[in-house]
Amino acid sequence: MWRIDGDEPKPLTTSVLPAEKDLHGFLKRDPSLLGERLLVIGSEVITPYGPRLDLLAIDAEGNLNLLELKRDKTPREVVAQVLDYGSWASTLSRDDVIDIATKHLDQPFEAAFEDVFGSAPPDELNGDLSLTIVAAELDASSERIVDYLRGFGVPVNAVFFSYLEDDGRRYLARSWLTASDDETPQGITGSKSSKRAAWNGTDWYVSFGGSLGRRWDDARRHGFVSAGGGRFYTQSIRALPEGARIWVNIPGTGYVGVGRTIGPPRRFSEALVYTGGEWVDLAEQPLEGTYVHPGEEDDDNAEWVVPVAWLDARAERDAFWEKGMFGNQHSACKLRQEFTLGRLADHFDIDEGE
Repeated sequence: MWRIDGDEPKPLTTSVLPAEKDLHGFLKRDPSLLGERLLVIGSEVITPYGPRLDLLAIDAEGNLNLLELKRDKTPREVVAQVLDYGSWASTLSRDDVIDIATKHLDQPFEAAFEDVFGSAPPDELNGDLSLTIVAAELDASSERIVDYLRGFGVPVNAVFFSYLEDDGRRYLARSWLTASDDETPQGITGSKSSKRAAWNGTDWYVSFGGSLGRRWDDARRHGFVSAGGGRFYTQSIRALPEGARIWVNIPGTGYVGVGRTIGPPRRFSEALVYTGGEWVDLAEQPLEGTYVHPGEEDDDNAEWVVPVAWLDARAERDAFWEKGMFGNQHSACKLRQEFTLGRLADHFDIDEGE
């Protein structure tokens, strides 16, 4: 790195970091120094194999990133050490990851994840793994080993930080052993089932969008949820089974109700709802919204209605939302996230067996 003074380039002075803990502190506070958004969920993480992993981070897809820091020239043993950490991290279940994060973070994992990535964490955590050696440089033997391992699909790389000084100012310069736009190997991880949030077989998420003339007051009064206007929306609402417990979220507003589905999905023109102690045609009831879409002769474009017996349905102004709660563009999907289920059960006063 050079500074241009007039027509003369002046090289900046390269030196080593005052201490390894400085680089550790930089990355702990701002892991984006590595070139992507990451959330650090563990520092000096205790492993079953003696030494502590310097930093454990997670990306927007829920994949783990292991960072092992060495200030000076790195011997081959460090490559073996980061592989050992990788063998341990690959076995971590979703609950294990959240437990580690809970010990490190000063707020719930889900809330911290939303702060960094702008959305709730995915159902599956630790699906893939990245191993990164952070150093000033690698010896030639270590470089050959890392390149060799990557050729066999081992997700290991090395990043180098140079520490420079210029007229009292300090700089960090970053470079990767393997370019970031190279194809990244996918790690070999353990059983996917333990890394995906378990589903209790009962709870479903329903998004009740207010577009296309839909009105929550109608749904609350007459006992139904609905979606339509395109295959993306209709296919998921039509998958709602009878007897499912649904938690209804109005996007951008919050959760407004919980209930049980009491009948199969039907097109709006044929939909039945249970109100006043009897089944009635929804289309014949006084409604504030309109539920007719262009091209609705096609099932994918029609509005589909699922009748619901509400356990608790509240006005839109009383919607409930906390940072980190689950939200999704699909009209309906299985609700797995324990953080969201726990908050909703408390807020709506729903017992486990209710």
